[in-house]
Amino acid sequence: MTGKRLVPVLALGLSVAGCTGFSYISKTYVSLTPQVVTIGCNDPYEIYDQRQQRRMLVVSNALREVTGCGLGGRFEGLDPGESRTQRFRLAARTYLDETVREDCQITGETIFTDLQTEFAYACAGPVEPRGAKVPRLPGRGGLGVGQR
Repeated sequence: MTGKRLVPVLALGLSVAGCTGFSYISKTYVSLTPQVVTIGCNDPYEIYDQRQQRRMLVVSNALREVTGCGLGGRFEGLDPGESRTQRFRLAARTYLDETVREDCQITGETIFTDLQTEFAYACAGPVEPRGAKVPRLPGRGGLGVGQR
């Protein structure tokens, strides 16, 4: 295939992949209330936790990804792109720890965009039944454990 013919095929492939990712994220996480975990220099990340499937979506803020933290801590002075993988993994790990699941291990990672990464995790204990009261972190609306 020549270069001129390959460009439209690649563009179509990338566009379909993007649509597939968007469709998957919408279907899997749209109904969940985000929880917020903070790492480093007060960097908040929204976490959408699909506890039944043992998957979570970590979402960053576009402004943070452009400017970086810059207020101190382990990522100071690093380009946001260079530290992105580490920051997202730390946010996922911190979230599991803060929701009393220290025994859970991250088993997989799928990067959808610079702002969205999904993590699969495994825990020694059984999956909680739907509707069970579980530890929650505050979200954008200030909801937390036992608050509605």
